[in-house]
Amino acid sequence: MTLICDLKAQENIKAQYLCKFKQILKNKNGKDYCSIKLQDSTGTIDGKIWSLHSGIMPFEVDDVVTIEAEVLLYQENIQLSINKLKKSEEGEYDLKNFIPHTLKDVEVLETALFTFIEQVQHPFIKQLLEAIFYDEVIYQEFLVHSAAKSVHHAYLSGLLEHTVAVTRLGIQMSELYEAANKDLVIAGCLLHDLGKLYELSNFPKNDYSDEGQLIGHIVMGAEIIHDRAGQIEGFPKELETILKHIILSHHGEYEYASPKRPKCIEAMIVHLADHADAKIKMLDEALQASQGDDLYVGYHKILNRNIRKVTL
Repeated sequence: MTLICDLKAQENIKAQYLCKFKQILKNKNGKDYCSIKLQDSTGTIDGKIWSLHSGIMPFEVDDVVTIEAEVLLYQENIQLSINKLKKSEEGEYDLKNFIPHTLKDVEVLETALFTFIEQVQHPFIKQLLEAIFYDEVIYQEFLVHSAAKSVHHAYLSGLLEHTVAVTRLGIQMSELYEAANKDLVIAGCLLHDLGKLYELSNFPKNDYSDEGQLIGHIVMGAEIIHDRAGQIEGFPKELETILKHIILSHHGEYEYASPKRPKCIEAMIVHLADHADAKIKMLDEALQASQGDDLYVGYHKILNRNIRKVTL
């Protein structure tokens, strides 16, 4: 496979990439050409189709395409001049090759997830977690879903990675405070972003669904708890209410689109664990993406600060 990160000017390639942008434009002579952006797991690259001849087959954004192209240097950036292109058929590619994915071992993350569920002692909380995560449809989606569109963990299995990290943090915090109910913390951490399965579409789009735009993952997560708890005979109403409160308050403050602020210690722990992993992951991703020897890797718009490497 010809990775985008390995491309060098003046070489001719035949390769598969994911199309993430497509636009038909006109050159100064009024002739149509196509500008596209291609992606694999290592990055993106701009491409131009200067002549829309029979060797350029129909394709759309989010299609995997097979191309023949020349790698050129344009304004100090490499770019593809594409001579042939056709849409790749299912079975001819593995989507993981074209989308950023977790660097963690997914099997290790899965084991951690089920170990957390096994730790739960409260019978109704455990039943609820098993009813959700042992559901094959939900679980298969959960394994590959992203945790965000772009901010953090915005890649294949990002939701699984984020959830495991948040739960680890939550358990450690709950063990520091006698008043905290660890079973509630585990459940809150495991379920806090479950609504992302419906807020964001599957890859390769990974974009907001209509429900995501209109309702959002926080409320949808609370709805899932309500629906699943209602299917468990004798599930305590107070327990359902507390679990829904933990989900509804996990963004912490109203200005961060949290319908409620944490009003119990378990909700506060889940909020802080989620907040910590999200913020630290933003730093981690900025550092991982940095190149060169500069101490400062650049200004982070969301964190509103310049990020510095530490190389002691």
